[in-house]
Amino acid sequence: MERRGSFDYIILETSGLADPGNLAPLFWVDDGLGSSIYLDGVVTLVDAKNIVLSLDEDPAESEEHEETYGGARHLTTAHLQISHADVIVINKCDSVTPYELANVEARIRSINGLATVHKTQYSQIPQLESFLLDLHAYDGIDNLDTAAQGHSHLDPTISTTTLPLPLLPPTALTALETWLRSLLWENTLPAPSFPFPSTPSTAPPPEIHRLKGLAYITTGSRVMIQGVREVFEIVPLDNGGGSTMKKQEDGTGKGKLVLIGRGIDAEALGRSLSGALGGAGASGG
Repeated sequence: MERRGSFDYIILETSGLADPGNLAPLFWVDDGLGSSIYLDGVVTLVDAKNIVLSLDEDPAESEEHEETYGGARHLTTAHLQISHADVIVINKCDSVTPYELANVEARIRSINGLATVHKTQYSQIPQLESFLLDLHAYDGIDNLDTAAQGHSHLDPTISTTTLPLPLLPPTALTALETWLRSLLWENTLPAPSFPFPSTPSTAPPPEIHRLKGLAYITTGSRVMIQGVREVFEIVPLDNGGGSTMKKQEDGTGKGKLVLIGRGIDAEALGRSLSGALGGAGASGG
């Protein structure tokens, strides 16, 4: 700071803060502010030998004040750091068997189906750029196809779910934004024709940690949807997107919305979203 020059890159190591979700939104600066600092991405390093033990840790034996959630399984610091990650590095792969490593990766992907996963030994990677730095995780829609393949619910605490988005008229974007505000800001789902959660119910409200999506508009344009905790944005893509924006091959114009969080009821989310967009005149199914 004393040099008063521009920085090439700023890396914040947050293990002492535990939850990257509290810090990441602070650096997701609005373009209108004219700041040269932007949130490039969140990287989580996990220990292949001990990560499952950390995820299954009994909160009564933990010193990290893990949370309970509506009587559901506890949320550990490991869950938080994995759920917010854009890149996950599984290190010390040589310390486990191939079977154990496969189980570790499956467990991680069941929590976060959006993140890119690297497997390393002795923390060695081919290069920093595009692996850990210069990720541009918040200005692209990579990994949506991977997340859409579905991941088993190996971890009942946090999961990844994918919702289809129909071809939308421009007017439906306002309805989509309103729906996201309700979900992220109020932790509730709009219920146009049914109660959510069902009454009576002790189910906790949904808590979304990370979301990413792509929507096709009837005008021929597309929009990118990005969010971390309560902060989100819907951004038009120039001319159908840049080189990293893959065009839809089947021509149906159906997009998708990927959400990572806890208390996720995929069926209820889908019905609520369909109701909100249907009322805005969305086409398609």
